[in-house]
Amino acid sequence: MISNIQQAIFKIIAEAADELNIETYVVGGYVRDLLLDRESKDVDIVCVGSGIELAKNVSKKLKLKGDVKVFKNFGTAMLKTPEYEVEFVGARKESYQRDSRKPIVEDGSLEDDQNRRDFTINAMALCLNKERYGELIDPFNGQEDLKNKIIRTPLDPKVTYSDDPLRMMRAIRFSTQLGFQIEKKSLEAISAEASRIKIISQERITDELNKIILSDRPSIGFKLLFDTGLLPYFFPEMHDLYGVDVVNGKRHKDNFYHTLQVLDNLSQNTNDLWLRWAAILHDIAKPATKRYEENRGWTFHGHEDKGARMVPKIFKKLKLPLDNKMKYVQKLVRLHLRPIALVKEAVTDSAIRRLLYEAGDDIDDLMLLCSADITTKNPKRMKRYLQNFELVEEKLKEVEEKDKLRNWQPPISGETIMRTFGIKPSKEVGLIKNEIREAILDGKIQNNEKEAMQLMIESGKRMGLTEV
Repeated sequence: MISNIQQAIFKIIAEAADELNIETYVVGGYVRDLLLDRESKDVDIVCVGSGIELAKNVSKKLKLKGDVKVFKNFGTAMLKTPEYEVEFVGARKESYQRDSRKPIVEDGSLEDDQNRRDFTINAMALCLNKERYGELIDPFNGQEDLKNKIIRTPLDPKVTYSDDPLRMMRAIRFSTQLGFQIEKKSLEAISAEASRIKIISQERITDELNKIILSDRPSIGFKLLFDTGLLPYFFPEMHDLYGVDVVNGKRHKDNFYHTLQVLDNLSQNTNDLWLRWAAILHDIAKPATKRYEENRGWTFHGHEDKGARMVPKIFKKLKLPLDNKMKYVQKLVRLHLRPIALVKEAVTDSAIRRLLYEAGDDIDDLMLLCSADITTKNPKRMKRYLQNFELVEEKLKEVEEKDKLRNWQPPISGETIMRTFGIKPSKEVGLIKNEIREAILDGKIQNNEKEAMQLMIESGKRMGLTEV
């Protein structure tokens, strides 16, 4: 179960610990993943003594080039080997005050350290000292919970979650990643303590949320966040998608569960976090744009544009990066209806050109998102949509090969227009550039400099401009 490389590192840690006469254990997630036969690069070492002193001794024995990183305030030290990141800490016991998740920390025993762990499956320890090397200490039956696929807290779950409310997010994250069930009392405690999540920094909440989003079936985590009442505290826009209104017997689909289905569909084909975020946000403006029209039923006119405008605010609030990643998500949200619209109508070269022009290099990701957005439960309609969607994909390839419009820039620049007519930056320059672009996208002229120059001169003449 333990590889030769792992054995070698553990033997060195064991030697270093025995030299210092320090009781030392591998603990937490590494032990859990070892028993689950999952790969883990992070190794947590707990010793009954100074973790910093032990780390320095281990580094000396490993003859590592890099220094040991020491975090004196936390009493921890970290070193990196080519294969692993190893963190050392002295065993501790913790107590909490109601208004803070930052514990009062004191030196403690291994038992104290295991008592403060979040879940039984993370509270197991493997002894590394020579006399007891490889002995598993499992005071809360973590092995049994692994076998039964249960997420359970070592102590009273209400106390565990109230002390450190981030553990509620972690419970849901582990449940989603591992496919485990959260024990009934623990699930009830999360619901009871949900409001405590407000004392956790948004960065830490979002870190756990992103791990849920990157799991094989993110919908599991979002359903748990919704059912426990955690979701509206940090992502109310997502929560607001839930629910179905009925007028005159006509109902719309539940956009919360539709979004989760789209997210799961997409997750089968990509591990890209930001593409998955585009799936989460693609219908985010539907509650704000929902209208009932007598002759048409429920409509969500403009939800793609409004949704795109909502993206920066949501990213800022969730402490997600306000850079090209945000702009990428914003673009996909804005364009997500376009391929679907083409599926429903005659596919013209002009419409394809415009889509290629606007999507640029993100066209493949857009098509993945839109394919995932086909969630009809009507088998005939699904078959028709998918067949038409394939037609759009074929047309995209055909037009792209012919017109080379991905990340396209018109063949005539503003500088060329100004130089040709001897004019300064002006409204006329923009009008001519726009006419050339529209003519190429509509297929009236070919995408080349010769035809664009000819149209530029004709357009300039109509505006009273003459060549210099």
